[in-house]
Amino acid sequence: TNPAGRMLNRFSKDMGAMDELLPKSIMDSTQTILTIIGAMVVVMVVQPYFIVPILVLLAILLYARSIYMKTSQNTRRLEGITRSPIFSHIATTLHGLSTIRSFQVQSLLISEFEQHQNVNTGANFMFHSGRFAFGMVLDLIFFVFLAIVVFSFLLMQTDALGDKVGLVVTQITALAGSIQFGIRQSAEMFNHLIAVERLLEYRGLPSEKQPTQDSTALAKVKQWPSSGGIQFKGVNFKYIEEAPLVLRNLCFEIKPKEKIGIVGRTGAGKSSIIGSLFRTALIEGSITIDEVDTAELTLETLRSSISIIPQDPVLFSGTLRKNLDPFDRYSDEVLWRSLELVELKDIAGPLGLQSHVAAGGSNFSVGQRQLLCLARAILRENKILVLDEATANVDPETDRLIQQTIREQFVDCTVLTIAHRLNTIMDYDRVLVMSEGTAVEFGTPRELLEIPNGVFRDIVLATGPAEAENLMNMARKI
Repeated sequence: TNPAGRMLNRFSKDMGAMDELLPKSIMDSTQTILTIIGAMVVVMVVQPYFIVPILVLLAILLYARSIYMKTSQNTRRLEGITRSPIFSHIATTLHGLSTIRSFQVQSLLISEFEQHQNVNTGANFMFHSGRFAFGMVLDLIFFVFLAIVVFSFLLMQTDALGDKVGLVVTQITALAGSIQFGIRQSAEMFNHLIAVERLLEYRGLPSEKQPTQDSTALAKVKQWPSSGGIQFKGVNFKYIEEAPLVLRNLCFEIKPKEKIGIVGRTGAGKSSIIGSLFRTALIEGSITIDEVDTAELTLETLRSSISIIPQDPVLFSGTLRKNLDPFDRYSDEVLWRSLELVELKDIAGPLGLQSHVAAGGSNFSVGQRQLLCLARAILRENKILVLDEATANVDPETDRLIQQTIREQFVDCTVLTIAHRLNTIMDYDRVLVMSEGTAVEFGTPRELLEIPNGVFRDIVLATGPAEAENLMNMARKI
């Protein structure tokens, strides 16, 4: 995976270099090189003997440039590489700013930022030091050439006129700045091409593997999914090719309209089930929804057919309407009804659906953001709803409202809930217990609690005597 800072670096700094700096350096180097050629032609017309030293001068300049380019390109590439951690650090710091302040570790984060900044500054200093050194070498070459020109008039042409000598010296003097600027700009042009190289590297990244069109089986049904039945057959799942499997030979079947809770300890593979369902990484085996293999569907068809409410709700900068209905598919009445169902009608304010939503929904509480995502899921009316620890960070009242809305509005839907609070799934139809990437238990909450030394029973008992007793009573009432 690529860190956010690396992508920000390439699509901001590198994109700016390609759009703004590269065209300018191409134009400057072209104009300067043509000016240099014109001045050299004048010198050669006045004194044909200068053809040889001028050719020697060009050879020396090109050789010096080739040496400089090796250093310059490598240091420019190093500067770009060391810039990415700075962007990543800033992005992650802003994302976790409240946590950083809560634990009072500002000095630690500042120290880490300074380390990244020092490394990048060192690479940048090395790059500019090379530029200045290259400029000094060009100046030295120019002065040597000027001395050769002046002495050649004295040694080779005794009747040299003052106007000719003055013209040649004037032209060569004019070449001083032009040569240095032109050679440097041509080098800068190739340095800026590194930005193009880095962007083309991302352009060449392989996209997610998917069929070019949906399965023919999908064309035979009017609506898919129509009921929401899900079946996993021998599913192996991993995030990258070289990584170990996070799901191993996973097999289970979920009936239409069932409410399934998914539990397990940290790293058991709960969220990976959701990842495999959405085909976010490498999958072996078969996952079918209403008897249609998801591997035969395009990603757009598959992912748009499943609603999800993640632990960290996703809201975009814009209006309330655009966050609920980004494609303008629903009327205002339908949007107001969805807000009313999640008890958020009052947050709209005087502007109504045109109320402003800040980036990330920062002008709403965490609970309100989750409820907005729930309202969005109600609008979609998909037959499958996934909750990835959606109530882990909300207050009990918002948790109660979310659970109530799910039970009332998603009666005819299949619901998969990765549970952080066990009380939210004790009245579910069945519970899937994960451990080390495999399904170790699958049954009703009551059945699993009756298994001696069962994994689910141990998880419930670990909540404490009072809470465990309350959870068991909830399971017995089903």
